[in-house]
Amino acid sequence: MMENNMKLTIASALAVATIASGALAESGDAAAGEKVFKKCKSCHMIQDAAGENIVKGGKTGPNLYGIVGRTAGSFEGFKYGSDIVAAGEGGLVWDEETFVAYVADPKAFLREHLGDDGAKSKMTYRLKKGAEDVYAYLVSVGPAAE
Repeated sequence: MMENNMKLTIASALAVATIASGALAESGDAAAGEKVFKKCKSCHMIQDAAGENIVKGGKTGPNLYGIVGRTAGSFEGFKYGSDIVAAGEGGLVWDEETFVAYVADPKAFLREHLGDDGAKSKMTYRLKKGAEDVYAYLVSVGPAAE
């Protein structure tokens, strides 16, 4: 009987650990996202806080290092459009859901988020496929979660 209780306890602990880790995991594939990010690097770089290039890219868009959990429109030194700044001031923080929705159609996302049919985004590119993978890649190359 005690052996069965121990097996049940171990099985329960493993099930809880599996569920918990699954809840924290992102839905994308970081390796696939690295490939898709090649489309993004014409405008975006990934440069760590020490100034080391993870991905050398353009400066038309903000540095995407540490975007996960960052308030929208808040990367120091980048000149954002007023609508993405307003979204950030209104509480928009980048997580997988908001990132995926934004990159699919930036202008439509901001219009819905701000409730403003005239809202605009400087980002004109739309990433119709692979956004979850890009997000997972950005998580994988970003700073360690606190």
